[in-house]
Amino acid sequence: MARDDLSDLLVFLEVARERSFTKAAKKLGLSQSTLSHAVQRLESSLGVRLLTRTTRSVSPTVAGEQLMNSAGPRLEEVQTEMAALAESSDKPAGTIRITTSDHAAKTVLLPKLAPLLRVYRDIKIDIVVDYGLTDIVAERYDAGVRLGEHLARGMIAVPIGPPIRLIAVATPSYFAEHAPPKKPQDLTSHCCINLRLSGGVYAWEFEKSGREVKVRVEGQVTVNGIDEMLVAAREGIGIGFVPEDQAAPYVKNGELKVALDDWSQPFSGFHLYYASRKQTSPTFSLVVDALRYRQSVRR
Repeated sequence: MARDDLSDLLVFLEVARERSFTKAAKKLGLSQSTLSHAVQRLESSLGVRLLTRTTRSVSPTVAGEQLMNSAGPRLEEVQTEMAALAESSDKPAGTIRITTSDHAAKTVLLPKLAPLLRVYRDIKIDIVVDYGLTDIVAERYDAGVRLGEHLARGMIAVPIGPPIRLIAVATPSYFAEHAPPKKPQDLTSHCCINLRLSGGVYAWEFEKSGREVKVRVEGQVTVNGIDEMLVAAREGIGIGFVPEDQAAPYVKNGELKVALDDWSQPFSGFHLYYASRKQTSPTFSLVVDALRYRQSVRR
């Protein structure tokens, strides 16, 4: 294959994966016209149409799908090997892409990675906040961060944070108008703030004396982030269900009150998960070691 054909093939694969010339151009740092010409050259060279283009979307043809499935994985293997060779030098370098929630990014990733990045200036971290259960292999992430009980199967998982406790909170004025719930089932008569995940609206989970209870709550507001839920609770919209560490300052100053405290038990905290092939990267190993949770031992 000629060098130009290989370059055009890489462009085609990126456009086909993103199903968008605009997104692919942004990712590759090239103009849309450059990408369009590259795909046209490849189609002319192969004598087949690889992409179906409309004003709103781009999708691979049957021939395009066949080329993606055959050439894509092979080129990814080559790129992985080349990245591993590049990172085997004495000076760690390269970009590590991580998908995570905003809570994990703020409380674990950025604080723990900051010292590493100050020492290794050639390491770059690309953090994407997403509450969905992202397929990190399909989306070409190096790793993902999720709670221990929400990890994808078949992945290597490393704990990076302490156990987490979610607590139900609302303003004193809200509880003055509505009697605080005494058991999780009482929440069904309250105005609660829902959290939307990729799989649907989250059912609040409680536990007491080994008994687990899930409650589908209702309310006027649904958000897709913990920060927004906390703001809504502080504004008196209703009861929020948030990590204790994020609510603690507002509970301490009296802005929020806690309900169902005895039903809120700690559970497995944030984990970094990744495919086993990433073990070949020295840079990735440095990132994992920096993030690894090391429980302090009290004497």
